[in-house]
Amino acid sequence: MRLWDGRQWPCAGRYAGAPVFTYGWAPTGLATVRQLAALGLRPAGQDVAGWLVWGPGNRPRWAYLYRVDLAVPKRPMTPARWASVARCNAAQQVCPTCGLDAGYRIPRSLGECWDCHAAAAAARTSLAGAA
Repeated sequence: MRLWDGRQWPCAGRYAGAPVFTYGWAPTGLATVRQLAALGLRPAGQDVAGWLVWGPGNRPRWAYLYRVDLAVPKRPMTPARWASVARCNAAQQVCPTCGLDAGYRIPRSLGECWDCHAAAAAARTSLAGAA
């Protein structure tokens, strides 16, 4: 297939009008969102330039590919955005069981702080032992 810069490049086919590249065969100049973020860039609303596919044939994984030359610098964090992130993190540190600030983010798998979880586990163990 012919790329945007005139180069010929082999691809594994097309999907939704964009070329599909297998892992390791994407041309230079295309990057995933994470690769753009590592470069301090963002896609900035551009259309998908290609697809990256990897993994087993029965459960393939897909990623969008964007052109690096059309990407723009990431927006800097403003003081208001830093404050918003701090408020979100603070809200996730309050245990719903005891209502205290745990000092760390409450694990979603537990739904409560480690102290409340340990106390509930001990109570379940003592009830099971008494029966």
